[in-house]
Amino acid sequence: MDSVTTDCCAAEEDDCPDAEVPCLMRVGKNSGWLRLFEDAEITVGRGVEVTHQLLSSTCPLMISRLHCSFRQREDGQWTVIDKKSLNGVWVNGERIPAEKPHLLRLGDSIQLGVPLLGTKVEFDYVLIRRPLKDITPYVVRGHREDPRAAHTPAHKNFKRKLGVEEVEPSTSKPKLYRCSSGDMSFAKPCPLSPPKPKQRLSHTQPEGTASSGQVHEGEQPSDGSGSAWDLDNLQMYSQNILLLREQVNDTQRQVESLGGEPQQADPLRGEQVRELQGQLQALRAKMHRMETLERSFSETKKQLEQEQKTQQQEELMKKQLEEALHEQKKVIDELALSRKRFEEIISAKNKELEVTKEEKEKARAQKEEVVTQVTEVLENELQCIICSELFIETVILNCAHSFCCYCIKQWRNKKDECPICRQAIQSQTRCLALDNCIDRMVENLSLDMKARRQTLITERKGESGRQR
Repeated sequence: MDSVTTDCCAAEEDDCPDAEVPCLMRVGKNSGWLRLFEDAEITVGRGVEVTHQLLSSTCPLMISRLHCSFRQREDGQWTVIDKKSLNGVWVNGERIPAEKPHLLRLGDSIQLGVPLLGTKVEFDYVLIRRPLKDITPYVVRGHREDPRAAHTPAHKNFKRKLGVEEVEPSTSKPKLYRCSSGDMSFAKPCPLSPPKPKQRLSHTQPEGTASSGQVHEGEQPSDGSGSAWDLDNLQMYSQNILLLREQVNDTQRQVESLGGEPQQADPLRGEQVRELQGQLQALRAKMHRMETLERSFSETKKQLEQEQKTQQQEELMKKQLEEALHEQKKVIDELALSRKRFEEIISAKNKELEVTKEEKEKARAQKEEVVTQVTEVLENELQCIICSELFIETVILNCAHSFCCYCIKQWRNKKDECPICRQAIQSQTRCLALDNCIDRMVENLSLDMKARRQTLITERKGESGRQR
């Protein structure tokens, strides 16, 4: 790993500071910019084997292990590919399809993931092209900075190879830390095996903590013994923390003793001091992780106790519910008997209603027949031949033909002769008896016909008043 880091730094130094390079500028922040290296595929995700690792502080699973990749085409244009991520890649506000290259232009907005409720998108970038010296202070550092250096041979590491007894403690993070850097209280950290002390010089090294990364979450029992499994792991972590503290103290004393002794001709003394200091830092980092895991397990223990209380409350509520259901069943049986009685009563009433209904239907049929006859009489005998409506203010001419007063008046403006027999009109007389008869018969007609007749009367009166 040291050789890769050295080569990465050398690759950056070879770039001209004034040369313009493509970069993803993070919106609203002066850090976390992602540099796009030419002639290489730039991968982004939360996994460890990516060019730029993104760890969400609010939602651990917002970014997939391999979220997306950026690649430069032969014509110099950059493309982005969504690697079937869970929350997608959004370019200018639109989600791009998975596994299909999407062409990017300078100034395009690239959003990784989706915004949470009431917040903005955490990873929001804009594609820019700036001089290297201008973006260097803001670019992400510390991971695989230049993918072109990933092919550097591993044999260029100049560090001295340690012996079997001088192997440094493993600093690999447990599975909990590889998944997220945010809230780890709901994660299931990998359990540690019981520590086995091993002599080296004058202090011990915990092999159990180094082998913790080989334990998988699938080993956790899926039955009711999961709580006991968590409690056992909590005790195991507590024991490992005590052992790590002892080892830190022993290593600290050895560093102090070697540093306080006068310098001798032994060339390995300084190397031993540096090696012990490196092991001391690794042990302190590991102890810090163990304490974090212990706190996580303590929170899990509290949650388990709360779940047990909740389970007891659920059992009590279940018993109460069963009693309530039993009482409800009794009430339902009583209601069924009452319903049966009411059905008998309703059946008797329905029979009576059927008889009454038949009589009403007969009366309605007779009434409809009378109305039909009246309507036929009105339509055949009492309609004005000019407007085809029932007579309104009936007028009888000297030839004995009847018309509406308004209609015959309009007719006489054109011709002064009867519209039916063509005789000259010498006189016209109102017939109140016929008007009264029509009004009485209209009362038995439908509401629509009444409303239409009333509207027609009102319109004619209005027109007559305007003519005057």
